[in-house]
Amino acid sequence: YSGKFYQHVTTEASQATLASVSPVFAVMKLDKEGNATFFEKKKTELYQELGLQARDLRFQHLMSIATRNNRIIMRMEFLKAVITPEFLLILDYRNLNLEHWLFNELASQLAGEGQLVTYSLPFEFRAIEAILQYWISKLQGRLNTLQPQILETLEALVDPKLLSVDRSKLHILLQNGKSLSELETDLKVFKETILEILDEEELIEELCLSKWTDPQVFEESTSGIDHAEEMELLLENYYRQAEDLANEARELRVLIDDSESIIFINLDSHRNVMMRLNLQLTMGTFSLSLFGLIGVAFGMNLESSLEEDPRIFWLVTGIMFLGSGLIWRRLLSFLGRHLEPPLPPHVPAVLKKSQPAAGRAELKNNLKAETFGLSRSTLTNQ
Repeated sequence: YSGKFYQHVTTEASQATLASVSPVFAVMKLDKEGNATFFEKKKTELYQELGLQARDLRFQHLMSIATRNNRIIMRMEFLKAVITPEFLLILDYRNLNLEHWLFNELASQLAGEGQLVTYSLPFEFRAIEAILQYWISKLQGRLNTLQPQILETLEALVDPKLLSVDRSKLHILLQNGKSLSELETDLKVFKETILEILDEEELIEELCLSKWTDPQVFEESTSGIDHAEEMELLLENYYRQAEDLANEARELRVLIDDSESIIFINLDSHRNVMMRLNLQLTMGTFSLSLFGLIGVAFGMNLESSLEEDPRIFWLVTGIMFLGSGLIWRRLLSFLGRHLEPPLPPHVPAVLKKSQPAAGRAELKNNLKAETFGLSRSTLTNQ
């Protein structure tokens, strides 16, 4: 009996120790009227009050939207939220630079004073839309910051007047390209998260929490559309916005790749010019050396009757320079015939490509036109 009693006491002590080291969440609670309350609570106490399990508050995914026991658990990277039909919980809200959104925008949106489309729908619709809207606006802000920087850097790098590439510009382009890749990854994960829900009708219905708490609210809206369909339209709306942002980021990526090709063509063109100049100087040196043998023959200190004639110096000098010039011109013409690019084949008018669409931004069109014209000119020079 003493052994069993000791084992029982040890088990209670270990459980008490584990409970004492349980993580503590800094929680911000927002109700339907937008009233906020702040408190700290241990993880064990929080998931017991919400009727969840410990793994539900683990937040092991960078981005996820799931339902557990009539609760919606959302994570948008650093943003952790639990949505119920009556209130919204933001976990670990400190040190996330979310004060402006939490205190100035989110509370008013949940109270129906913001620009949310779902203000007339149940509370969980407003909470989901507010979080998705914040995340889309954050992604849009990142794209708006990167786009002018990338376009400005590319416009400076593809300048045909530059004989070399500015390394500082390349460093900036490398950093912006890395940030663009991170943005494309975040957009892809966001779209996949929403698409997983859109592909399952049961998941969409589970997001409508009011269906299980108050079935009368879930009958039909004033527009005659079921709330499950409105949830689907809500998710599709933000999926389409993410898709538009992904298309813009993809256009920037293609523009960077095209500009890199133009930069390499530009550098190759200048390199070919220097090689051609070097070859011309080599041929000129060869021509002068060839007819310089005449001067060498007269400088061997051998006596002849020619050195007594005062006109022979100018005659030999003239022959040397004239012969060198003729040989140099012949070599240049030979070089030109072999390096001249062939004529392009005739393309029928029916097979010509149409002009690009006129709906793109003016700055992108200018940059693409400039790079296209540069590539044609440099290829012709080569």
